[in-house]
Amino acid sequence: MTPSLVGGIGFSRVLVYSQQAAPDGCQGGCPHMHAITEEAYYVTRGRGRVELHDEQHGFRTVRLEAGTYLDFQPRVLHRLINDGELELLAIMGNAGLAEAGDARIYFGKEVDASLERYSELWSLPQRLGLAGALERRDHAVRAYLQLMALWKENRPAYDQELARFVRKVLESAAQKKSDFLPFVEAGPLAAGRRAQGRLETVPAPLGTPLVRYQAEETHPGLGMCGHLYRLTGVTQLP
Repeated sequence: MTPSLVGGIGFSRVLVYSQQAAPDGCQGGCPHMHAITEEAYYVTRGRGRVELHDEQHGFRTVRLEAGTYLDFQPRVLHRLINDGELELLAIMGNAGLAEAGDARIYFGKEVDASLERYSELWSLPQRLGLAGALERRDHAVRAYLQLMALWKENRPAYDQELARFVRKVLESAAQKKSDFLPFVEAGPLAAGRRAQGRLETVPAPLGTPLVRYQAEETHPGLGMCGHLYRLTGVTQLP
C-alpha cells in the first residue's frame, strides 16, 4: 500500500510532459477525472495552465506559475498544459487511491464502451515506456478536442457528454469500493482518529511521538500528466 503522509495525503513531484506536442500543439498530460479523492497542485517551477470541466460550471482555465496553489474536488475533468518547464507537487487527498483505480482518463464514448480497448490504451506506458505514455496522451487529447468542440458549438451536447463521463467514472469506482476502503481507513480516517485521540487525552500524552522519513525515488514513473517522482517507503527514525 502506498505510504501516506500527514493527514493521510499522498503526493508526487511532477515534471509535466514536454517531450512532444499533443495533437492540438500543446505540451502536457492526459485529461482525466477522479471519482473519490481530492487533488491539489502547488507549482514549484515554470508556467502553464490547467483546464477544468465540471457539470455546474462547464469549462474553465486557470493559469499556473511558481507559487500557485490550486485544489479541486472529485468529478472535475482536468488537463495540465506545460507552457514552459512546468513542475509541481501533485497532492492527493488520500494516498494510494489514484493508483488503485480512482482515476479514469477521458478517451471518449467509444473507448468507454469497451473495457478491452480502455485497458489497452491505459497500459501503453507499461508496454512502451515514454513513447507509450505520449501515445496514450495523444489518444486522450484527440477525444478531448471533440469535447472542446462541443463546448464551443453545442452546449447541450457538451453537457450530455460530460455527464456521461462522470457517470462512467462513478460506475467504475463503485465496482472497486472494497479495494478503495483499506486506503481510506489507513489514510484520512486513521489520521482523524489519531487527532481525535490526542484531543480527548490532553493534557495527558498519547503514545510515543514518531518521526518518519521518506526519500524521493531515483527513477520517475510515467503518470497521466508527466514524469512522477514518488516517495519511497517510510523509515522511522530511532
